[in-house]
Amino acid sequence: MKKSAFTMMELIFVIIVIGILSAVFIPRFGQNNLSQAANQLISHIRYTQHLALMDDKYDPDVQYWYKQRWQISFSTANSTLSYMIFSDSPSLLTGAYDGNPGANVTYTDVEVATNPLNKTNYLIGTSYASFANSDTSRLTSNLDLQKKYGIVDLKVTGGNSSTAKNISFDHLGRPYLGVIENFISPQDHLATGQIYIKLCTTTCTGSNSTANSNSEAVIVIEPETGYVHLL
Repeated sequence: MKKSAFTMMELIFVIIVIGILSAVFIPRFGQNNLSQAANQLISHIRYTQHLALMDDKYDPDVQYWYKQRWQISFSTANSTLSYMIFSDSPSLLTGAYDGNPGANVTYTDVEVATNPLNKTNYLIGTSYASFANSDTSRLTSNLDLQKKYGIVDLKVTGGNSSTAKNISFDHLGRPYLGVIENFISPQDHLATGQIYIKLCTTTCTGSNSTANSNSEAVIVIEPETGYVHLL
């Protein structure tokens, strides 16, 4: 009867293969911080899509219901590069959508997603006047890519003709690229090609759809399915 246990030679072979793969892939990121930032962002993009799949915003009684879709939005507020995950709500006075992450001082009316790892915090990386009067106690510091991981440049391209850094998802998980409060129809700004998110620890160089040095990493969101992966 043949034994199923690994032989010493097989174990050595596995160790060698792992070593080769590590040598090939790890230097691509230059610094571990870049790898961590890319992996975290991929997880949060997937979480944004998950929220959209679970929370269909369609309401026949609300004219611009699609402007309330869950989105991940990048920001340079407070002179730092960060992002947030939120679902905009119309103003009670005007019915308009302002595109800002809202929260009142008692946190009983919050547009930003709760941090699943810490329910007292929210998935927003830096303070906003519209978010609990700039209170920082409920922020999630990891979403400040610049302070946490040293990411100083970020490019969002592809998808469609939009140059915005806002990516939203519908109830089917399909990605949209653009400033959602400016959408004029439910299908407006639907991604027709791959969306590229390029993270750089120095100024980004060359094509935005490729990592041109060890200080760059590119995340891709596929059209139609919204599948997100590292290039």
